[in-house]
Amino acid sequence: RLILQLPLGSAIARALDAHALPSIDSRDVVVEIGQADEDGTLEPPAAGQVVLSVPSPEALERESGQVRHVIAQAGTGTEPLVLVVEAAEELREEELAAVLEAASHTSRAVILRVMRDA
Repeated sequence: RLILQLPLGSAIARALDAHALPSIDSRDVVVEIGQADEDGTLEPPAAGQVVLSVPSPEALERESGQVRHVIAQAGTGTEPLVLVVEAAEELREEELAAVLEAASHTSRAVILRVMRDA
């Protein structure tokens, strides 16, 4: 239901590799590790429509109504909907749950991209 994209070698990728969250274990979330530039920033996506950008994962839970709104209002199409998190050191189950719930309001693929370490 949700694709989580992380930069190769990031703290969050290492943490989730050591201790996967329940939504990852249940396969509701698929993790993709992508190439990062020399600064550790995830390289730009090949496709997708960015519908929301937040500074940190905490905003996903705090602004869950906004997350749900932008996904529900994105309409139909074939490109995945992309939510961008500018920087993160960790990701909690509650933050993923907010995005998973919002993703249930669209038939389009939803990608959560964490761009770099905080």
